Amino acid sequence: MSVKLGLPSKGRLQDKAIDWFAARGIHVNRSGSGREYAGRVEGIDNVELVLLSAGEIPRELAAGRIHLGLTGQDLVREKIPGWSDRVVEMVETGFGFADLVLAVPSAWVDVDGLDDFDAVAASFRERHGFRLRIATKYHVLTREFLRRHGVADYQLVDSQGATEGTVKNLTAEAICDITSSGETLSANHLKILRDGLILRSQATLFAARGADWTGAAEDARQALAERLGTEIPVGPYA
Repeated sequence: MSVKLGLPSKGRLQDKAIDWFAARGIHVNRSGSGREYAGRVEGIDNVELVLLSAGEIPRELAAGRIHLGLTGQDLVREKIPGWSDRVVEMVETGFGFADLVLAVPSAWVDVDGLDDFDAVAASFRERHGFRLRIATKYHVLTREFLRRHGVADYQLVDSQGATEGTVKNLTAEAICDITSSGETLSANHLKILRDGLILRSQATLFAARGADWTGAAEDARQALAERLGTEIPVGPYA
């Protein structure tokens, strides 16, 4: 069995991933046109390239259908229940940085931190008869964060599009979303709460605990570990 390496199927994250592996003597070559999800890995035998969306990689890692996958820490923590029991965080790559944050309208001048937010949420429910809405793609991470800080009077609104625009469009009162510079938030008249950082994320190489590392995969594992300068744990543990 070959080691299956899952990489993002397109965009800057794929380009940076290819450069990152190349710097370690592992060459990823896409075949055909840019629209084809195909390619190969050169420099190490018995490694098969699997191109997936960044959001699909956690699912395939958790199922053990790929051995290694490069994706954001935010996606792994959001999409894999009990993620540390099913995957191993191997190497942070130093690119793909983003922060998951809680942001509110800039016009809320008296709301600076989570204590203020909690008070506003309680007041909002009393005044309107329903809970304050937070738009997000990150339901698990947002709920865990607010639970830790004792915030209860809210409801999550699913957002798979431009989350920053939901407040302007009156479909939410606040958002939890990924930001790299904060410029898009500012452009939409939103501000990050002083203590509203939920997670600092970056692109990271993960190993699947439940993947089959026997046979040819074992030789590939040892060769990859040498190139990457780290141990690759073997399974299955899941």
